[in-house]
Amino acid sequence: MIALGIEGSANKIGVGIVRDDGEILSNPRHTFITPPGQGFLPRETALHHQEWAVRLVQQALEEAGITPSQISCIAFTKGPGMGGPLVSCAVVARMLSQLWQVPIVGVNHCVGHIEMGRVVTGAQDPVVLYVSGGNTQVIAYADQRYRIFGETIDIAVGNCLDRFARLLGLPNDPAPGYNIEQLAKQGSKLIELPYVVKGMDVSFSGLLSHIEGTAKGLMAKGEATAADLCFSLQETIFAMLVEITERAMAHVGSSDVMIVGGVGCNLRLQEMMQIMVSERGARLYATDDRYCIDNGAMIAWPGLLALGQGQAMDLADTTCTQRFRTDEVLVTWRQ
Repeated sequence: MIALGIEGSANKIGVGIVRDDGEILSNPRHTFITPPGQGFLPRETALHHQEWAVRLVQQALEEAGITPSQISCIAFTKGPGMGGPLVSCAVVARMLSQLWQVPIVGVNHCVGHIEMGRVVTGAQDPVVLYVSGGNTQVIAYADQRYRIFGETIDIAVGNCLDRFARLLGLPNDPAPGYNIEQLAKQGSKLIELPYVVKGMDVSFSGLLSHIEGTAKGLMAKGEATAADLCFSLQETIFAMLVEITERAMAHVGSSDVMIVGGVGCNLRLQEMMQIMVSERGARLYATDDRYCIDNGAMIAWPGLLALGQGQAMDLADTTCTQRFRTDEVLVTWRQ
């Protein structure tokens, strides 16, 4: 069986084609990039996705070397995400489902990241650190659900990095978080910032407000460079994430950690996590930007898994929800 998945919950739209043995046949995507200092708004992002959806479907079929008659199901991102972009991609998925007369499956974006990570890395039952522009969660599987052991209580880690990048005027191409990572490599002075861990949860809004309020003053006085500030921001927030991940590992007795989501591409975060897991005699599973960053294959694969459990949807149920929590999904394909 072969599934075509459409992902468009934020500023990236991707179309992936995956076979039921986990082989990724194609996975093109396109990113909506705004000028430096600006974020992306739902309406403009939705228009971008509408412009690119059909051509990405055509590109995915060509790269996979298959025809629509070989597609067994259509999978789309049901949520969480931005309303306009989600609906734009869901409309395309409904159209293809009816046009090609194949079942349609709605996929939780967060579960998509987890299952993509598992099939690519081979991780069996890891504690998952899910870090992206819209989500920050520490997750472990139990009793047919991905349970959230800790999460952000305000903004996501990726949102924190993106907003600081806008303050510094860093470009959004290829991604503001990536440009912070590159600039941080030139920093050497660690500026003390608020370290906010509340049990198993983390908070980034106060930390962001603090560094936004002091950044220009520190740079004007010559007490810190933009690189120093990026370095300090990364070191602080990544230390917070490593701490709650280690606590979850101890709680569930796991010896494996997997990092997923767009921020999971950050090599410094992977390095800090590797130090922690090595000290515990554990293993770290991480991927590169092909699979960490939002893509269509991460929707196609869990769509196939759900279809195998009889979870195809009626068209009337193929709605989107901006707030679709990871632990709401019944994960019937795992034992």
